[in-house]
Amino acid sequence: MARNGQQQTVKAARRPEVRLPEPTAWEGGELEPDGDYDGLEFTDLDLAGQEGVGARFMDCAVRRCALDGAGLRKARFVDTLLEQVRGVGTDLAGASLRDVELVDARLGGVQMHGSILQAVVVRGGKIDYLNLRQAELRDVVFEGCVLVEPDFGGAVLERVEFRDCVVRGADFSGARMTDVDLREAAELGIARGVDALAGAVISPAQLFDLAPALAAQLGVRVVP
Repeated sequence: MARNGQQQTVKAARRPEVRLPEPTAWEGGELEPDGDYDGLEFTDLDLAGQEGVGARFMDCAVRRCALDGAGLRKARFVDTLLEQVRGVGTDLAGASLRDVELVDARLGGVQMHGSILQAVVVRGGKIDYLNLRQAELRDVVFEGCVLVEPDFGGAVLERVEFRDCVVRGADFSGARMTDVDLREAAELGIARGVDALAGAVISPAQLFDLAPALAAQLGVRVVP
C-alpha cells in the first residue's frame, strides 16, 4: 500500500504475554456476581447458567469448561487463559479482556456488545454469531480460527489482525478501523459494511473478490 510515493506500513498488534503463576484449583462451587478470582484454575467444570456478573478473573486458567448461558456481563479478565471452552449464548456484554488468550473455543451466539478487548489473541476453534457491536478492539489477533457471521457493527478496531482464519458473512457496518490487517485471512466474506474498510489493508486477491460488493456500494453497474 503506497500513498504519495511513500510506502505505508501497518502497525502490528501487541500480543498478550500470559504468564500464569502456579494455579490453585477452584473448589468454591458456583460463580458469584462481583466475585474476585485470582490465580485460580477452572478445569472440566459445568458453569452453564451461572451468574458471574461483574466478576474479576486475574491470572486464571479456564480449561474445557461449559459456558452455556453463563451470565458474565461486565466481567473483567486480566492475564487469563481460556482454553477449549464451549457454550451457546454466553453473555459477556460490556466485559473487559486484557492480556487474554482464547484458544480452541467452540462457542455460539456469544454476546460481547460494548465490550473492550485489549491485547487479546483468539487462536483456533470456531465461534458462530459473535456479537461485537459497539465494542472496542485494540491489539487483537484472530488466528487460525473460524468466525461465522461475526457482527462488528459500530465497533472500533485498532491494530487488529486476521491471520489464517476464516471469516464468513461479517458485518462491519459503521465500524471504524485503524491498522486492520485482513491480508492473511484464509477466507474473507463481508455481508455488510464493505464501505467501512477505510483504515483496513487487504490483498489484491481480496480486492478482486470484494469488487462486486464495492461496486454495489458505489452504485456502479458492471455490464459485460
